[in-house]
Amino acid sequence: MGQMNLVELWESMGGIAKGVVIILAIMSAYSISVMIERWLTYRQARKQSRLFTPAVAECLRDGKIDEAIALGEQYNKSHLAKVLVSGLHELQAHAQSKDIPGDILEASKRALERATAINIEDLKRGLSGLATIGSTAPFVGLFGTTIGIINAFTGMKTEETAGIAAVAGGIAEALVATAFGLFVAVPAVWMFNIFTNKIETFTVEMDNSSSELIDYFIKRRSETRG
Repeated sequence: MGQMNLVELWESMGGIAKGVVIILAIMSAYSISVMIERWLTYRQARKQSRLFTPAVAECLRDGKIDEAIALGEQYNKSHLAKVLVSGLHELQAHAQSKDIPGDILEASKRALERATAINIEDLKRGLSGLATIGSTAPFVGLFGTTIGIINAFTGMKTEETAGIAAVAGGIAEALVATAFGLFVAVPAVWMFNIFTNKIETFTVEMDNSSSELIDYFIKRRSETRG
């Protein structure tokens, strides 16, 4: 019965209302695809980073820069690996020497900063779409509702009937658009906020890892000079 009612509701909708529902359906499909793709990306980044961090720390303790870079390229989904590998490439030429020039350290800092910025933008991919859908879907639904109510009252005037019964069906059809708009918007807003918090955490981790890498080479340089 419920399915039949939905079919009848769809058939009774006007062209504009149907267009609104179709637009909202496309927005919903897009937001769901972004949610799934981002969730898998962040999950894989977290998982690989947990494996990469202790392994690269052991390589650096032994001074094995080439192995650390190879390890970073192996865990290429890790946000930490993507950042640290860029800095390690700058230091690779001086991996065997005890003294690391100051300009090389500065170049490594800049490389780490660039890699962090690029990685942050990559982690944000698709989130602007979620934010747009979350903020506009209710208004798209409200537009469909407004058109539906106008049509309901226009039909009541044409038929020259009065009372709530004359417009109840039309208003119910119109409100479907608003309900659908909220149904699309709420999950998009929730997931946007969740993903934004994850990116902030990833950013802190990348900044800390970059600082620790530079501190490691500064300490090594000061020890050799001392």
